[in-house]
Amino acid sequence: MLLTRIDLRGQSRPFDRLLPAPDDAGADVRADVAAIIDEVRQDGDAALFAFTKRFDGVELSSLRVPTEEIDAATQRVTPELRAALEAAWVRICAYHAAEGTPPADLVSEGVTVRHLIRPVERAGCYAPGGRARYPSTVLMCAAPARVAGVAEVVLFVPPAPDGRVDDATLTAARIAGIDEVYRVGGAQAIAAMAYGTETIAPVDVVVGPGNLYVAEAKRQVAGSVGIASAFAGPSEVVVIADDSTPAELAAIDLMVQAEHGPDGLSWLITWSPAKADEVEAALEALVVRSPRRGDLESTFAHGGYCCVVDDSADALEVANVVAPEHLELLFDGAESHLDAVRRAGAVFCGVASPASFGDYVAGPNHVLPTNRSARFSSALRADDFRRHIHAVTVTPEALDALGHHVIALAEAEGLVAHADSIRLRR
Repeated sequence: MLLTRIDLRGQSRPFDRLLPAPDDAGADVRADVAAIIDEVRQDGDAALFAFTKRFDGVELSSLRVPTEEIDAATQRVTPELRAALEAAWVRICAYHAAEGTPPADLVSEGVTVRHLIRPVERAGCYAPGGRARYPSTVLMCAAPARVAGVAEVVLFVPPAPDGRVDDATLTAARIAGIDEVYRVGGAQAIAAMAYGTETIAPVDVVVGPGNLYVAEAKRQVAGSVGIASAFAGPSEVVVIADDSTPAELAAIDLMVQAEHGPDGLSWLITWSPAKADEVEAALEALVVRSPRRGDLESTFAHGGYCCVVDDSADALEVANVVAPEHLELLFDGAESHLDAVRRAGAVFCGVASPASFGDYVAGPNHVLPTNRSARFSSALRADDFRRHIHAVTVTPEALDALGHHVIALAEAEGLVAHADSIRLRR
């Protein structure tokens, strides 16, 4: 069996104690990541060249991808690919533009509080490489930044063995209006974004998914730079199926996230033991034929689970404990169960709504919280690139009417200057 079976039939809530807890993601690479960050911080470009040669097997002569290389890549891609990227870009931007408008000014008793929204000046986007190319991630990271009004958006992506960045990724960068592209990946890219080097200016916010090294690097530089998503690490999915769910569709959707590589999670949850067996059989048949069989088997061996429960309510409760990046409700009437979903990065309702649709053209962002951080964080949004500032204006009348409250509170805290700042104005 590819999935570890968990039988919760007859068990009472809470389910937390009965489900596997997440590992301390990044713990076993923490020291290595710290060393990489320190070396980039100390040696700048020289460290980036050395790490690129060491980890990517490429000896570069320059870090930044020149404009002419991006121009050429844009010409080489097929019209169909470019059209798809452009369509996705328009939809992603449209979604983020509709996220919300600033609240109205609040005026009360002579005090006006204005809500000021200011974008950060420079944002750094990370697009993974290695096992696959991710032009869609370039769009997903850049769209909310542009909608938010960020002046400079830069992209970091690991180079291929020949030192190049693939055409699709560079075309996406051009469509998204990326200002600078750097062929640097891994923890060293996060360090360069956070602290800068001789040729790379530091950024204000770092966004984008990555492997454990990338995710751990974000943790270690947080505070020196803004980290938009709590833990956008290896991919996760929970698929909830019932007797009506086509087994092959449930199986392929478990594979969609698992094919990103090891360290991810793929959960099947059902209240039908027969369906569990059917999906397992379909999964084994599909994995054998996949060109990414090794990645799939590795993910399923360490993070593949099949959980059998008593009913749909328990299935959703298990999903809330797992707090997955992607939650698929592959059964009829899925939308009627949304009220029971409390923890998930994104939810896909019905058999016609695979997570892969959300990865590309649905509109909402595919940079989502992982490792149970959906308990307290959300998908990447335009607001992740904005700062919210409140501006307070007090009239003389309001100072007279309300100032005594300030004085009383300040004196209670022993803060004499606070109180005197009011007295001197009255």
